[in-house]
Amino acid sequence: MDGQRLSLLAGAGSAALLIAALGFQAAGYAPCELCILQRWPHVAAVVIAALIWWTGRVRGLAVLGMVAAGVAMGLAIYHTGVELSLWQGPTHCSGTIGNLATMSAEELMTRLQSAPVVRCDEVAWRFLGLSMAAWNAVFSAVLAVVWGVAAKRA
Repeated sequence: MDGQRLSLLAGAGSAALLIAALGFQAAGYAPCELCILQRWPHVAAVVIAALIWWTGRVRGLAVLGMVAAGVAMGLAIYHTGVELSLWQGPTHCSGTIGNLATMSAEELMTRLQSAPVVRCDEVAWRFLGLSMAAWNAVFSAVLAVVWGVAAKRA
């Protein structure tokens, strides 16, 4: 398969991941902040694939697609580590609201009212023992390889 077709395949893969994420959201699995953040590199990869289709220029754009997939993979690995308590995630989506001893009652109420409902450190869904974030890491790694092969074959 030539570089252009591989780029379009990788872009379609990112589009499929975005559609799956929106499908889970429509099914009632509300995304956390890190889940939403992981979607943006896939949006970029879809745009890059569209540019390749439109312009026919593959090599430089495919490298950008590989970077986008790599960023998605890195964010997904980070999120998976937060879910597994390997490291702490952002405090505003991991269930902590700061040092309670130093907060006034008003500040505490403000933080509680503005706290997100969906926690980043809790797994909402698993398949074969892997969370959605972990699956995103796996698929994003595969897409990064496909983008890399597309750049090489261009």
